[in-house]
Parts: sequence; structure tokens; C-alpha cells
Amino acid sequence: MINRKNKRYVPDLTILSSLGQANYARLQKLVKDDRVGVDHTYRVSNGSHSGQRISVKIEANHRYTTMVRVAQQDDSSQWSMPPVMQVRMYHDARLAEVVGYQNETVREGRYDYPNEKMRLPDEKTQLNRFLADWLEHCLKFGHLDHPVDAAFEQQETPRQH
Repeated sequence: MINRKNKRYVPDLTILSSLGQANYARLQKLVKDDRVGVDHTYRVSNGSHSGQRISVKIEANHRYTTMVRVAQQDDSSQWSMPPVMQVRMYHDARLAEVVGYQNETVREGRYDYPNEKMRLPDEKTQLNRFLADWLEHCLKFGHLDHPVDAAFEQQETPRQH
């Protein structure tokens, strides 16, 4: 008989690394402008679904890292909070990892279970997989909502004399 109580979850670093590399590449495709404060909003639809908006916003940009907030913008949900993730992109390693979810910091590669916040032992891996699915869905079914930039349009409008 196996004693499961003594067996601890061990994170698979090759899976975390692969997810991080793939998520970095996906974010590079989705983020067209990496200036702080720029919000890339994608309208995502497939089939009969009317379309959700996914926001990818640059919160901080430094030489080796960029902090990105990925959030579903859902005004219709009264029963649950739409997902929100804080993602750190490491440019030197070309990795992206989830460092926060629903405004809670996610630091550990594994958590003892049960724990005070009821996090799963492999929560970090699951959140990075969820990010991968979310970003891939944006790439396959998303359309960038282009905000109207009044300053740009004024420059492009020919002057009448």
C-alpha cells in the first residue's frame, strides 16, 4: 500500500520552462507596443459566443523584465470575478511566468496541501498552463480592438485652406 501522505509534489522544471518560453513568445505576438500603460484589448469570439474582451496591459517595463496584466473584461458576470493575472516577462531568458492571480501573489513552485489559502500543490504550473491556453485562444480567435487616438487622427487629417 502506498503512503500518499509522505509523497510530496515535485514541480517539473522542464514543463515550467517550456510553458514560460511558449508564453513569452505568445505575449511577444500579442503586445505590439511595450510602452507602460498601453492596453492591448482583444475581442475574442468563436462559434455562437458573442465575444469577450481580453486586456493585455503593460504595467512596468525595465531593461530585463516587463510586468504585464492579463485580464478578462467581463461586465456580465455577477457571480464570479473575471480572471486577472500578473505576468512577469524575463527578456534575457525569454520566459514569462504568472506571478499573481486574482491579486494574490503566486511565488512557490509547490504548496503543501492542505494550506491556509487552499492552493493546490501544483498551482503555479496550472496557472501557467491556463495562461498558455488563454494567450493561444487570443492568438487564434482574437481581434485587436484599436482605440481611436485623437492626436494621431488630427495629424493625419488634411488641412483645408
